[in-house]
Amino acid sequence: MGQWLAERLGQPFVIESRPGAGTNIATEAAVRAAPDGYTLFLVAPANAINATLYDKLSYNFIRDIAPVAGLIRFANVMEVNPSVPVKTVPEFIAYAKANPGKLNMASSGNGSTIHMSGELFKMMTGVDMVHVPYRGGALALTDLLGGQVQVMFDNVPTSAEYIKAGKLRGLAVTSTTRSEVLPELPTVADFVPGYESSAWYGIGVPKSTSAEIIDKLNKEINAILADPKAKARLADLGASLLAGSPADFGKLVADETEKWGKVVKFSGAKPD
Repeated sequence: MGQWLAERLGQPFVIESRPGAGTNIATEAAVRAAPDGYTLFLVAPANAINATLYDKLSYNFIRDIAPVAGLIRFANVMEVNPSVPVKTVPEFIAYAKANPGKLNMASSGNGSTIHMSGELFKMMTGVDMVHVPYRGGALALTDLLGGQVQVMFDNVPTSAEYIKAGKLRGLAVTSTTRSEVLPELPTVADFVPGYESSAWYGIGVPKSTSAEIIDKLNKEINAILADPKAKARLADLGASLLAGSPADFGKLVADETEKWGKVVKFSGAKPD
């Protein structure tokens, strides 16, 4: 998106990664930046989850970051090691209830979207699985492939090839519609009505940024999302588009913050 914006606006966009504290370091940097349109922030589900996951934050995300535009969202996939004797979500639920606490659920870390997807499933189905957090999705996926853990709610782009090769068994995707990358899989919601979990991304700016700047950025981002080349590239990643107004994206962030707050409290999750 930075490259595409640079081409449209004739301005260089420098991507500055600020890792650490589950995205909170990067978020604080964005909150404190000058509201002049020269600092944009990549908003992600972690920002909605962290509002409840962390007891004390130096900012209030919804108050301190102004929404600009949604970008994309993509599903996770509920998958198991082939040694688990189930092929459907109903079979998995029955097996898990017959073997409470015996299935290990891997994630990329406490409070991650992969973790929360699984906790939402536990909350809505009443199954008892043991959460096993890893320091990153790659490590979790390696142990899932090796059979050290039995189930994971991984990002579709990361796991799709393993499912297609038969190294993992996909049960369902976590979005409300089927994934174009794994079209043969049903949705979790087909069996657990109301279930939905997806990774999503958008752009925000410091809260006092002028409406004129926000509207200009929103217009350019939506134009990029409408461009056939950009749409094709994002589709290759398994993403669906989140084009819309600043208010549309702000509502998504608010709704997700409320939703994941309930799941965090249910799970008792704490930061790594």
